[in-house]
Amino acid sequence: MRKAVVFSVLVLAGPLSAQEYRLGDLTIDRPVAFATARTARSGGGFMRIANAGGTGDRLMEVRADFPQVMIHETTVDDQGVARMGHVPAIDIPAGATVNLGPGGYHVMFMGLNGDPLEAGETIPATLVFEKAGELEVVFKVEKPRHTGHGHSGH
Repeated sequence: MRKAVVFSVLVLAGPLSAQEYRLGDLTIDRPVAFATARTARSGGGFMRIANAGGTGDRLMEVRADFPQVMIHETTVDDQGVARMGHVPAIDIPAGATVNLGPGGYHVMFMGLNGDPLEAGETIPATLVFEKAGELEVVFKVEKPRHTGHGHSGH
């Protein structure tokens, strides 16, 4: 289903290198997901989004070939308990960089159901921005990094 898929890259909105993409004033750097255990029901996607422009934008949606894909944020309460929840969008302020990483904002690829993310795979996805529009990217699946946040397979 999600095995390495090759697709054409648009001339105006495409990769600058193997792991960097540009859409207008936005640069998306190193989309990555971590390999999951066979029992994992979801996996996390991460990247850095920089806005070099003078106007803010918003990441509104991420589309990929999974039963459900959502943007989540991990927060920690006063007792140190981490909670994850859906957010409708992520603001990308003018002149700022927003990191999607373990322990913060991230993409959830949900509904793995025994079909784990495996190192070496790629996940084609479409990022949907409020102003800049849509951009096709590829998340590279890597071996998990042990951060203590558990985002390699919820």
